[in-house]
Order: sequence, then C-alpha cells, then structure tokens
Amino acid sequence: MGFFDEITFWHWLIAGVIFIILEMLLPGVLFLWLSIAALITGFLAYLSPDLSLQWLTIIFSGLSLVSVVAGRTILKRSLPATDHPTLNQRGHQYIGRTFTLSEPIVDGFGKITVDDTTWKASGEDMDQGTSVKVVGIEGTVFKVSKKSE
Repeated sequence: MGFFDEITFWHWLIAGVIFIILEMLLPGVLFLWLSIAALITGFLAYLSPDLSLQWLTIIFSGLSLVSVVAGRTILKRSLPATDHPTLNQRGHQYIGRTFTLSEPIVDGFGKITVDDTTWKASGEDMDQGTSVKVVGIEGTVFKVSKKSE
C-alpha cells in the first residue's frame, strides 16, 4: 500500500489542476466541478493531515456530487433569455403556421412542402391542396389539422 500511504494534500491540489486543464481541453462543464472538489479536499487535507485516504476519498466524492448538482443548477438558471427559443429545433419553428398539402393525407399520413423541403404530415384524411395548420411535431412528422376558415 506504499503509494497510497504517502498521498498528501499536494496530490489533491495537483488533481484539481489536472481537472482544470481537462476542462480547458475537453467540451462540457464537468471537470470544473471535480476540480473544485479536489481543491477543497486538498485544503482540508492540509488543515487536517491526520485524515485517512478513505475519509478524503469520501469527502472528495461527496463534494464532487454536490458541486456537479449545484453547478448544473446554477448554469441552468443563468441561461440567457433568447428571442429565438426554437433556433436549433427546425420543425418547432413551423408550429402555428399554415401550409397547403402537397400530397393528400391517406390513412393518417401525407406530405406538405415548406419552402424547398417536403415534410411528412399526420392528421385526419384530407385531399391534396387542403390548407392545414401545423399544431405540433413528433420527430420529423408534422401534426396538422384542417385550417378553419
């Protein structure tokens, strides 16, 4: 057990720095929280050099869990408001808009053309050329209803 008996606060601080470097190199925001946990664990190991490796590992694990959950909560709350909430959800941008069926809806499925793209549409059976309103989307299939005049 020689190596594990010699783990000191420096090892935790070095682990914290390694996690920060990984945070800069890899996408996502996970290693930042692990780095915070490792640095706090190193500080506690410095203040209490008699803490065993088992206790330091438990402290690091607990701090990691708390910091990841707290960090995700903080980041989720701090997302900026946008005037384009469906920017990366192309199909959702068409909900509420009216289009004309390019193929009839038969047995629940048909097609509509939006700009230069053809989309599958589902709804009650309707003839080609019927004006429909997009009321929802499921995957890549528009849920449509007959536009009321």
